[in-house]
Amino acid sequence: RGRTAACRLCNSAGLRRIAPLFSCARPFSSTSDGEADSEKNGGNSNSSSDTAAAPAGTTTDDVPVHATLKNPIVAQLWKARHEAKRRLSLSDATQQGGSSQTTDLTKAAAALIQKGHDGAMSTDGKAPSESETGIEYPFSSDEYLRETYRNPWGEMRFGKILEDLDALAGNIAFNHVHGNPLIVTAGVDRIRLRNQPLVGQDQTLSGKVTWTGTSSMEIKMKISSAADGGKEWLEAFFTFVTLDPDTKRPIRIAPLQPETSEERAHFELGALKARAKKVARKNTLTQGEQLTEAAQKIDREAAELLEEAGTLLRMPSLADPSTILMQQTAQSNAMMAQPQVRNLHDRIFGGFLMRRAYELAFSTAYLFGGVLPRFLEVDDISFESPVDVGDLLVFNSRVLYTQPNGADLDFVLDHDPTSPLISIEVEAWKTVPETATAKCSNHFYFTFSLPGKDTCRTVLPGNINEARTQATRMAADRDQAGLRS
Repeated sequence: RGRTAACRLCNSAGLRRIAPLFSCARPFSSTSDGEADSEKNGGNSNSSSDTAAAPAGTTTDDVPVHATLKNPIVAQLWKARHEAKRRLSLSDATQQGGSSQTTDLTKAAAALIQKGHDGAMSTDGKAPSESETGIEYPFSSDEYLRETYRNPWGEMRFGKILEDLDALAGNIAFNHVHGNPLIVTAGVDRIRLRNQPLVGQDQTLSGKVTWTGTSSMEIKMKISSAADGGKEWLEAFFTFVTLDPDTKRPIRIAPLQPETSEERAHFELGALKARAKKVARKNTLTQGEQLTEAAQKIDREAAELLEEAGTLLRMPSLADPSTILMQQTAQSNAMMAQPQVRNLHDRIFGGFLMRRAYELAFSTAYLFGGVLPRFLEVDDISFESPVDVGDLLVFNSRVLYTQPNGADLDFVLDHDPTSPLISIEVEAWKTVPETATAKCSNHFYFTFSLPGKDTCRTVLPGNINEARTQATRMAADRDQAGLRS
């Protein structure tokens, strides 16, 4: 099947097919294409294709200077994809009779990639192993990297991990597609932690495509610890859509051909989740349309939640002191989208947005619960509108609902089922003060626990819109729990 050649990121910037993985030790003097950024923000770009020339202010290798300011792992992942794309473009030019002043070694590498590319085009599909790739974190021997990922309590800084997941997912998707289409992140389905890793232990981040539709694909990633015998402590699912660079319309991708029983199980689960998303979109409340049965159920639950909040709304001094209105849990911050976190197409890196949203959600949970919260799960992230350099971003967070008595989470190895659980929503809004307008670019949903606490307040809605949002999120979490592998 020519899989080694078909993996177009192999041997780029030290990247290899899964064994051995490439590792990172220091920031790079030149990195990446930043395609991941444009993908994560609606797939829009200021150029007509992903191979557009870099803007002014680049290094001699046509790699933007601002890329050196990125997380070192992100930088290496982007550099690998940048080199693979460059070699693919070189090979395409050679096929068309063009010339190049590159070395014989570069030409040989390009020829190898083109050979794998042509071979892949002649097959009906691709195996999951053809997209599989990863990267190592040598925390035990690299003090710089260890310090980069350490939070104030000596634990893993999870916001940085979100950036890495975003970058690696783009590389994996690139490995699966033919040619150089526009690869767009449709959303993050789930990221969940099984346990809390030690920042001083070496880690491995890896992933592969696990399901494909006509133009979309699901990517599963995991992080495992060498000290734990390779047991994974994080699992993540991203969904990508492949578009024509010129028309921005979906295009067909190579179908996935699972080869093992585990791969077939992941493929079936991916198909089940894709169908569930279609049903969820159909059940979305739309003004003027008849409600579906599921939407009517959510409306009934919303009415019950609002009725439960009646005393707190009308006679707060007589209400249950263990309850609180949703609006009283809200937090926010604002920031300018700076050029240092842009990509080649002047879009803001999606991983950066995820990190900022996570850090606000963590702070919201801390303020609400009164103890250091423990992150458990990203329940859903949607990318609805691209964010540009210079945009004024306002992040709003609130506690959507709580489970004061805890719950049994089978995917968390050392979870105390009696610890209260908090579900938090974060919205990112592109705000234009001159016109007094704003547009939502992203929705993020996180789950935290409150270790050591016996209970927490019950969050209740203050109006029908909050009640519907609360009921919808509860239903979505129930449905997702049923799809856990």
